[in-house]
Amino acid sequence: MTLLDAYALVALLADEPAAVEVEDLLRAGQARVVVVNLAETIDIAQRVHRYEQGEVRAALEPLLLGDALEAIASSEDEAWLAADIRSRHYDKKASALSMADCFLLAHALSGEAIATSDPPLADVAREEGVTVVALPDSSGKRP
Repeated sequence: MTLLDAYALVALLADEPAAVEVEDLLRAGQARVVVVNLAETIDIAQRVHRYEQGEVRAALEPLLLGDALEAIASSEDEAWLAADIRSRHYDKKASALSMADCFLLAHALSGEAIATSDPPLADVAREEGVTVVALPDSSGKRP
């Protein structure tokens, strides 16, 4: 299984360079999203890309209601682990990990890969022994 970060889903919605690779993960039925990353996806799609909530819902709900994408909730254990990851790796300039990134990593440490184009997230994932599916960012660069 591969956990998608918020950017992966935003790339799909905005038809950015990573969209085709994200579609492939979804078609394979091997994609999951942590609920906090889903919330970050919705936020970015609305706030940054100016999509209406109805548009975002119309694009994501079929994936969630079908077999393409599974949303997973975090437990107290993942909360502790996410906080620990952030306290060990966060640096405002060099490694600006969001809490959503850290929850993603907390879940991935159970043996799942992550799909991201975020260099700090990819770097920390590799340091923690998490497999990274390196997606292209909006300019085509991979972490």
